[in-house]
Amino acid sequence: MKLCQSVKAHFTGMRLLLLLMVVLPGLGAVSCIDDSISTSPHDLLSFSRDTVNFDTVFTDLTTPTARLVVRNRAKKGLNISSIKFKRTDTRFRLNVDGVSGNEFHNVEIRGRDSIYVFIECMIPETEGNTPRLEADDLEFVTNGVTQTVRVEAYGQNVTRLRNVRVSGDMRLTADRPYVIFDSLTVERGAVLRIDPGVQMLFHDGASLVVEGRIEALGEAGKLINMRGDRLDNVLPDVGYDILAGQWRGVRIAACSFDNRLEFVDMRSTVRGLELDSCGDLSRQKLTLRNSWLHNSQGNVLTSRYAKVDAFGCCFSEAAESVVRLEAGVHEFLQCTFANYYLFSSIGGAMIWLEGVSEDDNNPDFVPMKARFLNSIVYGLGDTVNIGELTGTQVFFKYVSFGVKGDNDDNFVACLWDTDPMFLTRRDDYYFNYRLQEDSPVAAAGNPDFVTPAVAVDMYGVSRLGHGNPSLGAFQVDFNK
Repeated sequence: MKLCQSVKAHFTGMRLLLLLMVVLPGLGAVSCIDDSISTSPHDLLSFSRDTVNFDTVFTDLTTPTARLVVRNRAKKGLNISSIKFKRTDTRFRLNVDGVSGNEFHNVEIRGRDSIYVFIECMIPETEGNTPRLEADDLEFVTNGVTQTVRVEAYGQNVTRLRNVRVSGDMRLTADRPYVIFDSLTVERGAVLRIDPGVQMLFHDGASLVVEGRIEALGEAGKLINMRGDRLDNVLPDVGYDILAGQWRGVRIAACSFDNRLEFVDMRSTVRGLELDSCGDLSRQKLTLRNSWLHNSQGNVLTSRYAKVDAFGCCFSEAAESVVRLEAGVHEFLQCTFANYYLFSSIGGAMIWLEGVSEDDNNPDFVPMKARFLNSIVYGLGDTVNIGELTGTQVFFKYVSFGVKGDNDDNFVACLWDTDPMFLTRRDDYYFNYRLQEDSPVAAAGNPDFVTPAVAVDMYGVSRLGHGNPSLGAFQVDFNK
């Protein structure tokens, strides 16, 4: 009996000891929390940024939500007696820790804690075409001290096009950006002309379909932009348009011919620029000049049994192939093919060729004719899906590749296993396919290939201003 009582007493003591071991540290932690409120004017708030900048927003639409972190770095709590915008007619709206309102009082932040302030803006449409600054000061009053955070947004008037069908001739001017919803369709017999500097901003799922003809003729310094309509940042200092898949892309239908895209920057698409099979290689389907097609969830250019010329163009960033060609007649002169796609594994070679050989089962089939001249093929993934082109009418001449290979009748005077030294820094989300001055391809081109169509690059730099031309779309400017 005494043994049992002794054992019971022993276990009871152990339970008490364990309980104290668990509870006492918790009590100690609780005792470290200071719930008192500081009244000192020296205990002030700190902010995650001193200016909340929305950049450019469209009028009559609510902006994306911006977040501001408000921190109390003092040991004691702080009571914010007032949070409000300075202007009574402000265009900005507030949400403090999940509660919406115009003005907030007696908001407490515990010691060494923080709260979130969310800000939106709605700017009404005005008469002008240029962006108009909308600004206000967000005021925080704590212990009699007022601190301010600047909030700014530029309101841009836009022209909205919803499921528009162009049945005659239509011209887009650079006065205001265009926001396209659903689709913009150029019907048979109609011509869509786009002036230098036009901004075409496509909403989620929107597309441009050309059954008639398109003439998008930009200029050096006045590129025509085709991109998604999100103008905010996905990361600090990184624009949202690095994300592919924001809009469908451009499709040129089988019945469409004699299209021209010059000095066009088209990006952030689902399927890029697609050319439907026309069955007629005697007519020019598309001429591309000094343009940049990039950042697609599919290919940036797909051409099916069509006649296409590309002069001084850059094709880059694709989850599948950068350029996919199926039979047809193609010429790529002074072009850059590069792939540093960010958001998935790459599903195809940078240049994908189909229909390069005769088809014994189809005697009427016309195999591909293609020339790649003074160009660069470099980046992640495979280079060309067909390594053996003997007997075909596909030629690479004066082309730099990032893989090892040998010259022959189809690969003429090519550079192998060569890094062109782009300015691109993928880890910094910086995609720039201009060349460093000491690039091994800076003067490796054949000047005999430089026609008037490629006399200057996208930036207006002359290709023959200093000896041999650079390979690729961008000329190294040795005269600067």
